[in-house]
Amino acid sequence: MEYVLLIYSSEADGKKMSAAEQSEIFQGYMTFTQDLTKSGKNKGGNALEQTTTATTVRVRNGKTAVTDGPFAETKEQLGGYYLVEAKDLDEAISIASRIPGAKHGSIEVRPVRKINM
Repeated sequence: MEYVLLIYSSEADGKKMSAAEQSEIFQGYMTFTQDLTKSGKNKGGNALEQTTTATTVRVRNGKTAVTDGPFAETKEQLGGYYLVEAKDLDEAISIASRIPGAKHGSIEVRPVRKINM
C-alpha cells in the first residue's frame, strides 16, 4: 500500500539554525533517502520551497480568487513529502519515525486512496 509522509516543521525555527545544523539535517535527509531507495520503499518525494512562494487558488460562485501564501497560517509548515510503499500503517509509521524532520517537527502519515477508473 502507498502512503504519503508529509513533513511539517517551523520555517522560523529553521532560519535560526546555524549553517552546521542545517548541513547536518540535510545530510540526514540524504542518508535517509538513500536507505529508503535501497530498501525499495521509496516511490518519490521532494522538498518544497518556503511558504512565501505559495499561491492559494479558490473558486467560489464561478469566480477565481488567487492569494499569496499558504492556505492556512500555522506554527509548522509543509516542507516536503515522501511517497512510500509499506505493507501497513505500522510499517509506514516506522519509516516516518526515521525521517530527520520528525526530531524537530512532525510527520503526517496518510494512506493514498486508490481510485479505480
